[in-house]
Amino acid sequence: MPRLKEKYRSEVAPQLKDKFEYSSVMQIPRIEKIVINMGLGDAKENSRAIEKAAEELGIISGQKPVVTKARKSVANFKLREGMKVGAKVTLRGDNMYEFMDKLISVALPRVRDFRGLSSKSFDGRGNYAMGVKEQLIFTEIEYDKVETIRGMDIIFVTTAKTDEEAHELLMLMGMPFAN
Repeated sequence: MPRLKEKYRSEVAPQLKDKFEYSSVMQIPRIEKIVINMGLGDAKENSRAIEKAAEELGIISGQKPVVTKARKSVANFKLREGMKVGAKVTLRGDNMYEFMDKLISVALPRVRDFRGLSSKSFDGRGNYAMGVKEQLIFTEIEYDKVETIRGMDIIFVTTAKTDEEAHELLMLMGMPFAN
């Protein structure tokens, strides 16, 4: 069993139940899934960029990514409907807890001038989104084999009803929020 899953069951859930005075165990917020998205603006000129980004995303997440396609044509961006524009992975279960543990304990401490995550990135429904400027903060990515430095969006989808509950959940799980 992943370390964070064990921590959630033994420490986090009881603390949340006491703080928010839930009557049922099913009301306690939990992390439902983590979505990692990598948008690629240069994909229309460089077809290998999608494959390379998807490969790196697969190495980071431990799961095969899905290539995303444009839904609409946008003339200003020289983009046609159906063109490949990015890659994404949805993590659930043990993979999700393993990725979150790796993100909190290994990747985020490697970010230069890291002062904590913003508490303002909640969406009003208990979900949290953060951006990473470069994929090199993950130890699995070898610096020499990287063609271009790419960023990614990481979204934590929770069952929390409010941002306060979600913030408390993520904070107890170990997310390094700035004060």
